[in-house]
Formats: sequence, structure tokens, C-alpha cells
Amino acid sequence: MENGFCYQTQLGKIVLTENGSAITRLIFSEVLPEEVNCRETPLLKKAVQELQEYLAGTRQRFDLPLQPEGTDFQQQVWKALQDIPYGAVCSYQDIARTIGNEKACRAVGGANNKNPISIIIPCHRVIGANGSLVGYGGGLQLKRKLLDLEKPDQQS
Repeated sequence: MENGFCYQTQLGKIVLTENGSAITRLIFSEVLPEEVNCRETPLLKKAVQELQEYLAGTRQRFDLPLQPEGTDFQQQVWKALQDIPYGAVCSYQDIARTIGNEKACRAVGGANNKNPISIIIPCHRVIGANGSLVGYGGGLQLKRKLLDLEKPDQQS
């Protein structure tokens, strides 16, 4: 059974969950899923610490074991998202090319939308082919905030 805990962050309340060996979800909510034990574990404490460091601008890469649940295709997309460098953006087309399926732009968008560990798996770094901000589970305002946080001129 998964453990989870709700944390207050500068982005608002989030729930982090883990399965005993890896982070499984980051949810923009203050309500734990019914099937999750409300228990703060050392792994959850490490995850929220790294998230706070990221939000403070002192961490560019997360060092956490991750185990998002999804299809093989979704796993490919989520792995490709983790390879987008801090401060960079790419399009759905770029991700489709990266995973070797150039015609799968819409499917990449669908997988991006289903990312269960947003921010840590940086789906916010994917933008429209024309450079526009497109959907984000936490809302476009949050996506803009995360992208602005990663801009080189924002670094201290």
C-alpha cells in the first residue's frame, strides 16, 4: 500500500505518495487518495525537501527514485521528459522524435497530460510547436511560474 502526505508549498498544497521504494505521485491537492496511508516517510521528506530546493532556485535536478504508473508508451514519454534540461523547453513534436515515433504528437500530449509526478517529471517544459503555453495539470499560470523560475536570469 502507498503512503502519502500533504505538504504546504509556495505553489499551494500538494500531496506526495510513495510505494515503499519510489515516489509514485505528486498531486495538486490537499486530499490524499482513499487507498493511501497518511504517513510521512523518509522518502516523502526527501522529496518535499528537493521540491522546496527546486522552488527556491537552488536545485535543478531531482535525485529521487520514481515509479509512475502508466502504459509502456507513457513510460517512454515520461523518461524523455526527464531528459529535458533545466531551463529548456521543447515541443510535443520534439518528444515524439526523441522516442522514435515522429507522428505521435497527439499521443505524446496525452501522455504528458497523464504524468502522475509533475514538476519532478518536468512536463511543464513542453510547449506548443509555435512556442505557446499549452495545457498543464496545475494550470497555465503555474506552468508559466515554473518556466520563469528556470529562466537563467532568475538564477542567483
